[in-house]
Amino acid sequence: MTPATPIRSIAPDDPDAPALIEAAAMLRAGGLVAFPTETVYGLGADATNPEAVARIFLAKGRPSTNPLIVHADGPDLARRCVSVWPEAAETLARHFWPGPLTLVLPRSPLIPDIVTGGRDTVGVRVPDVGVARALIERVGRPLAAPSANRSNRISPTRAEHVSRDLDGRIDLILDAGPTAVGLESTVLDLTSKPPRILRPGPIDADQLAAVLGVPVLSSVSSESLPLADRAAASPGLMAIHYAPRTPAIRLEPGSPPPAIPAETSVALIVFGPLAPELGSLRPSLRIDLPDPARASRTLYDSLHCCDASGASLIIVRMPPDHPSWAAVRDRLQRATTVPEPPLPARPLT
Repeated sequence: MTPATPIRSIAPDDPDAPALIEAAAMLRAGGLVAFPTETVYGLGADATNPEAVARIFLAKGRPSTNPLIVHADGPDLARRCVSVWPEAAETLARHFWPGPLTLVLPRSPLIPDIVTGGRDTVGVRVPDVGVARALIERVGRPLAAPSANRSNRISPTRAEHVSRDLDGRIDLILDAGPTAVGLESTVLDLTSKPPRILRPGPIDADQLAAVLGVPVLSSVSSESLPLADRAAASPGLMAIHYAPRTPAIRLEPGSPPPAIPAETSVALIVFGPLAPELGSLRPSLRIDLPDPARASRTLYDSLHCCDASGASLIIVRMPPDHPSWAAVRDRLQRATTVPEPPLPARPLT
């Protein structure tokens, strides 16, 4: 039997906790440690050690073409991970780091091919949780850290989510309670002109443009790229991602629910305004997330709750198609499917 992965409780701002010292030693030795950031829990490995990074892909069941974001404890280490550090990167780092912004730049020789899926660029960021930065500082190397869950499944915002997916597959889980932001970082490609958001997140195009003083293309604009190119350029862009194990369908505002057999147990998540078109449903679990801030913070936790509820179907009433909901809509479009249309009636003979 595979040994269970130990979980160590840790305060988010304690740089000298014994658990942190233990975790740093594991990472320096090539191990895998799940640790909290402000966005989701990350699965960390020494980004300069190809063998350690390979264990991330094995533990998650992640395609080797899907690149990993590299986490640094500050701008100095982040600059060592890239070969070019333009003024735009310096400006954004001063304004948004530590925080949920990943910058895509040409990689330096410090970062091996396995981290970037063979691409010549790498995404780097500095997390806004003291323990995460303290861990990286103790390791003395950048950490490659995708979300700490099985590939394409719901991202973890609590240590128990990590344990549910990766127990026995990794070496240690650091538990600092629920994450504060709850959605993955915005990924901004600084190698394109103008800069382009590859993955929407907590920081939007208008905020970035205001700081840079130049236009920033939103992720909607990047959809003109071939899907394979977008997915390879940034994590989180696979067609199916963030998905619960329970079948989940999405309904746009105003769309009535499909015909559902009476014996079907339904979990319902409603975003935005009240949804009178869903009045006919009698869900066993209903979660209402009326505003973008709360929805971003609790989206994954809500999906985890629905997945664990015993329901046989999850129905997601989508939020409005508005920029303030862009990151939530992006995650839901990858986590759910559209209902299958009813079969046409057979003609009478």
